[in-house]
Amino acid sequence: MQPITLDIEGMSCSHCLNAVNRALSALPGVEIDSVAIGRADVRLDETVTSPAQLEAAIGNAGYRATIRQ
Repeated sequence: MQPITLDIEGMSCSHCLNAVNRALSALPGVEIDSVAIGRADVRLDETVTSPAQLEAAIGNAGYRATIRQ
């Protein structure tokens, strides 16, 4: 499992936290370490889910995510 930090734009409240948690939880091979306003820390099994799929899932929830390098 590879640790990944996502920077997330557009989050401002507990509803946002819940939406991002739901989006990430729905993906196979993703273990959520923490979600806070503006970021998420996860562990990812890249044989199951790609980093691009993380960004897309958060995008579909209404936010913009980029993987922190």
